[in-house]
Amino acid sequence: MIVLENVPLVAAMIATLAAQVIKVVLVLATERRWAWERLLETGGMPSSHSSTVAALATAVGIVEGVASPFFAIALVFGSIVMYDATGIRRAAGMHAQLINDLVEELAHLFDEGFQPQALKTLLGHTYPQVVVGALLGIATGAAVAL
Repeated sequence: MIVLENVPLVAAMIATLAAQVIKVVLVLATERRWAWERLLETGGMPSSHSSTVAALATAVGIVEGVASPFFAIALVFGSIVMYDATGIRRAAGMHAQLINDLVEELAHLFDEGFQPQALKTLLGHTYPQVVVGALLGIATGAAVAL
């Protein structure tokens, strides 16, 4: 299959999968339960967004060279994704948590039978989660591309 010959794409896909599997394993190790839903969720340790874009940029740098415009594009794209994960997406998750807390606190004011659905709070990442994700991505990109 031609797509599997695209080294940067394969590196990015492997890095994404690795990060998501690590999330499941970490929940198992810390909470002693299987959390298969973590395979498809955003947020948490390590950042799969960061691992994906770091693997992509690393593999592009190895395959095309770090002086190539493709590497520049991948690096800038990756930087924006990681900045967004720790900034806007993390703030959105914090806002969602505050709204959930307010809804719970004010539940007695709602009409009987009204059950607001809790907002998703695990959206963004802390700096350590992004750094670990990036390191995972760099290692994955290098392993696949070399």
